[in-house]
Amino acid sequence: MANVPLVFAGCDTWDRSHPLIDGVVRPAGIDLTYVVVEPGDLFRRMFQYAEFESSEMSTSTLMAMISRGDDRLIGVPVFPSRSFRHGYVFVGDRAGIERPQDLAGKRVGVPEYQMTAAVWIRAFLEHDFGVKSAEIEWFEGGFDAPGYSERMPMQLSGGIRLSVIPGDKSLLGMLGNGELHAVTCATRPKTFDKPNSGFHRLFPNYREIEKEYFLRTGFFPIMHLVVVRRDVYERHRWIPNALIEAFSRARDYGWQRLRESSWLTVSLPWIQSHVEEIQDVFGGHPFPYGFEANYATLKALTEYSFEQGLSTRKLEPEEIFATETLTSPANTGSGGTT
Repeated sequence: MANVPLVFAGCDTWDRSHPLIDGVVRPAGIDLTYVVVEPGDLFRRMFQYAEFESSEMSTSTLMAMISRGDDRLIGVPVFPSRSFRHGYVFVGDRAGIERPQDLAGKRVGVPEYQMTAAVWIRAFLEHDFGVKSAEIEWFEGGFDAPGYSERMPMQLSGGIRLSVIPGDKSLLGMLGNGELHAVTCATRPKTFDKPNSGFHRLFPNYREIEKEYFLRTGFFPIMHLVVVRRDVYERHRWIPNALIEAFSRARDYGWQRLRESSWLTVSLPWIQSHVEEIQDVFGGHPFPYGFEANYATLKALTEYSFEQGLSTRKLEPEEIFATETLTSPANTGSGGTT
């Protein structure tokens, strides 16, 4: 029987996915064409046009879609992108913000209110520091340069105040001139290391805080997940589990290469000590795949999405994924506590 051709769109930066790009790992029964697309553009194209048969997708945007009855995309419990986010809150040097609680009543920028990184940031601000999303005035738009294209129109509930900045301005520019007090983001600002940048991290010791957060909550925040277009899924309901298996092999290949050959592949002098620390903290591989292994993290994210006005109703994690993946064997690799 011939393989099923499948176009998958995703990032090219993950060691967890590169074996699929290079063809070192091939999904069983699938002729995979891996198309590299920048995340912001990819998420917009998937929401607006469902352009690719399968792709990485913003977990937050998918949850918002499903809560509104939009079922064009169905989730696969593979999570290529995860990241702690305490290190991605930057405050103006003259904003008078010394602790998280000082953000209440302030003007805070975010590239997109709906992006998953921002959901996790707002969640720890509320649940660990008592600052609710409705207590902040939010502004979205171009991050380090003017220009903004919304991936999915949002009508937020719960008294959330959100405005789009003028098209000729950027969030970092407004932070620098005092129009904003802080920004939250998914990537470190390019100007962060420049002298007199005018802003600094809210949590300078973010690594210690993030480690404590993980040990306390068990959450290694999920950013992206894999989706399959529903029409493809309905024709080939075995594809989601085939993708779990393939992505798991690709992840394990990348991890093994990192552990055994990092001195050849990564220009970080103490990478081995980092790997050993990560194995110790996470109890093994930090990127578990599969539904059951990630249930607690997904459950929390559905709650955050609803309380921040993104989802129109509280979702259950089971609603997000293909039925066949809910009871498939967990692909946790060498361990993982989330």
